[in-house]
Amino acid sequence: MTQANASLGIAILGSGFMGRTYAETIAKYTRGAHLVGVACGSRAPALAADYHIASHSSYQDLIARDDVDAVFIATPHAQHAEQALHAAEAGKHLLIEKPMACTVAECDAILAACASRKRFCTIGFTQRLRICNAKAKEILDSGRLGRIQHIRSYHMVPGGMAGLPKWQLEPQNLGTLFGHAIHNFDNIRWLTGQEIQTVYAKCRSLDPACTTEGTADVLMTLPEGCTAYLFCSFQVPKPGFPRSQFAYQVIGERGLLDIDAYGEARVAFTGGTWETVATQAPIDWQGKGFLDPVRLESYSLHLQDFIDSIRQNREPSITGWDGRQAVAAALAAYESSRTGKEIQL
Repeated sequence: MTQANASLGIAILGSGFMGRTYAETIAKYTRGAHLVGVACGSRAPALAADYHIASHSSYQDLIARDDVDAVFIATPHAQHAEQALHAAEAGKHLLIEKPMACTVAECDAILAACASRKRFCTIGFTQRLRICNAKAKEILDSGRLGRIQHIRSYHMVPGGMAGLPKWQLEPQNLGTLFGHAIHNFDNIRWLTGQEIQTVYAKCRSLDPACTTEGTADVLMTLPEGCTAYLFCSFQVPKPGFPRSQFAYQVIGERGLLDIDAYGEARVAFTGGTWETVATQAPIDWQGKGFLDPVRLESYSLHLQDFIDSIRQNREPSITGWDGRQAVAAALAAYESSRTGKEIQL
């Protein structure tokens, strides 16, 4: 294993959209770590060639390498648990792309494996690092808005089902609420500093031809009298609503927050007017594409914190417990929709 003051060796499992995202971020935007190799997926050899690293046909062989200190898991959701447990049992630190795993029991097993070997685990909740979301957290933590009374959260991608990779439509990987709005569940916990207590939900498809859940309404309660509502849909008609791709409104005792993670953050204190407090630079999807440095800003912040946590022997800012709790809330939404009952967490 690498010494504390040396560069950390990173292995990536998964060679698609997120595998390349992590490779690019490590290669160009972080300090104290370097890429060692990649495994899993038909695109692994090309990814390895592009970043001048090894391509392994077996992820077990890659994990077993002595020069691998941390494993980044960016494979389909249903594969996360098996791969994460293998890596943790081999003594590697873990970054797991959200969602952490497909059951709460799998999440608990990963946490236990990491704890028993004194290894750190973080989850890809990069929405926390977006400038508008980070500013909202700063304002809420300052106490200027008083007690949070309600959060209304949105994650809408008009016509988005057609753009999903085929594996995300397979039942073992669950639906869009689990695969994408898992960010929203995490943000609700993070912004309030509270755990979600109860969940009541209706999950469905607005398109009869699509059997995968693509639209969900979720009502949640939190311990200090706060309620939260989440609407996630990849099936709303184009052009969709403005300020709704990843957005939320917060009602506090002494004011309001209106946050568009891909636009601007606004605050209004009681009796005042709206003030813009943060603006997110647009991502150049049509030009620079998904490796646009603007998109990768939140990833670089997240990965740097994780690298630093390993080198400093401290918990990362985003923990495996955060991943576990978001999974528990999302699965409770599916259970509520199936049974028609409110689920207690």
